[in-house]
Amino acid sequence: MSVRTYNPGAVILTIGGTPVSGYADGTFIRVERKNDSFTMVSGADGVVSRSKTNDFSGTITLTLAQTSPLNAVLSAFAAADELTNKGIFPVSCMDSSSSMIKGQYSLHFSAYGWIRKPASAEYGKDISNREWVIDCADLMMFAAGNADFAPAPV
Repeated sequence: MSVRTYNPGAVILTIGGTPVSGYADGTFIRVERKNDSFTMVSGADGVVSRSKTNDFSGTITLTLAQTSPLNAVLSAFAAADELTNKGIFPVSCMDSSSSMIKGQYSLHFSAYGWIRKPASAEYGKDISNREWVIDCADLMMFAAGNADFAPAPV
C-alpha cells in the first residue's frame, strides 16, 4: 500500500527570478498550451495522417490575493513592457511534491514570457483576487504524478 500526497505549498512559481507568493484560495495556477501538438486528418479511404503543429506557445494564469506584494512586481513588469517593449522574462512552475522518489517533478517553463495585460481590480468589504495571464512563446510542459510514500516493511 502507498499513500500519495500533494502539497500546494510545494508548488514554486518564479517570474523573472522572483518567487511568487500570496496566492488566492482555490486554483491559483493554471498552465496550458494554446494549440494541440498534432492535428489529425482522416482520408476518404480511412488512412489517418497527422501534422505536427510546432506551436509551443501557451499561457500561465495565476490568481493572487489583492494583498500579495507580487501584484506590484507584475504591475511593474507590465508597465515596463508597455513603455519599453522590454518586459520579457523567464517563468517556471515546479511542483516539488511530485514524484520525489524518482527525481521527476512536474515542471512548466518558458524562457520568453510576458504579462498579457494588467490585472483587473475590484474593491469591496472582502479581499478580492487579481488574475494575471502570462503569455509564453515556448512553453515546455512535463506533468509528473505525486510522490508515493511506502512505509518501511515491518
